[in-house]
Amino acid sequence: MSYSGQRVLVAGGAGFIGAHLVRALLGDGAEEVTVVDNYRTASADSLTPAPRLKVLQHDIIEPLQLDGPLDVVFNLACPASPVHYQADPIATWRSSVYGTDNLLTLARSKGARLVQASTSEVYGDPLESPQAETYRGNTSFFGPRACYDEGKRAAESLLMDFHRVHGTDVRIARLFNTYGPGMAEQDGRVVSNFIVQALRGEALTVYGNGRQTRSFCYVSDTVRGLMALGLREGLSGEVVNLGNPNEVTILTLAEELGRLIGVPTSCTHCPLPPDDPRRRCPDISRARRLLDWGAEVALSEGLAATIADFRTRLDRPGKTLTGAESP
Repeated sequence: MSYSGQRVLVAGGAGFIGAHLVRALLGDGAEEVTVVDNYRTASADSLTPAPRLKVLQHDIIEPLQLDGPLDVVFNLACPASPVHYQADPIATWRSSVYGTDNLLTLARSKGARLVQASTSEVYGDPLESPQAETYRGNTSFFGPRACYDEGKRAAESLLMDFHRVHGTDVRIARLFNTYGPGMAEQDGRVVSNFIVQALRGEALTVYGNGRQTRSFCYVSDTVRGLMALGLREGLSGEVVNLGNPNEVTILTLAEELGRLIGVPTSCTHCPLPPDDPRRRCPDISRARRLLDWGAEVALSEGLAATIADFRTRLDRPGKTLTGAESP
């Protein structure tokens, strides 16, 4: 099974994960891939022009109309790092909710299926670990992260209502800490922060005591999971975690990056941000069962490739690391 002959829309397709997904879809033979992006946290430079690629600058907060048939919609159009989604929290919430509503309306009119890039942040600061799709979460609905966390939860509610009321074919992927080449320098995520600081010989900024955990999933694994979720038949209404169940502390990540870069690292500790989750680890048994999917790229391998990408960009005279990012 492949995307050969299919027409696909990728909202947020100029972002970090989106650009990787677009390249994979074209490589898998998609007849046409249309990217919709407002470039608020992305760059048009992340996309290489191709005969079967169309790019439209548009904010999905506004209704979207497209000519011609459409088979699959991937919605990755929302800022995904705290630095970006807290910069304009109202726009973040509207992207999650109004944007999803507009894409659902488009998908329904075309008879297309919609794959939603949701987030592990819907679990909040979890009281159980690992987090399975049945866990309802422990979130703050009025804190500084709520624009993203609750926006994504509201979007999931809307998706399932379209599924129940209109029979729209929807699939929800909850992504866990995707990283890899193409991340933006200033996206505020721990992997990019640590790599850039280490390459510049700076102390690594650790929030809290560094014993909080994350589960880092390399971007090729995330993209492979998204593509499988969009392709398999009979999965309408399914919610699936996509992440690497290898849970590591932030301090362990710092030590591993120092080892791979070959420099001694020191850490500067800062207060923990409000509502920062203490643990993050996916239960991926549903992804294994429904998609035959699991994370394949080891953390050391993925970090080495990410470091090499950042090193190349940092070594370019006069260049800044303005790579794209949408979730």
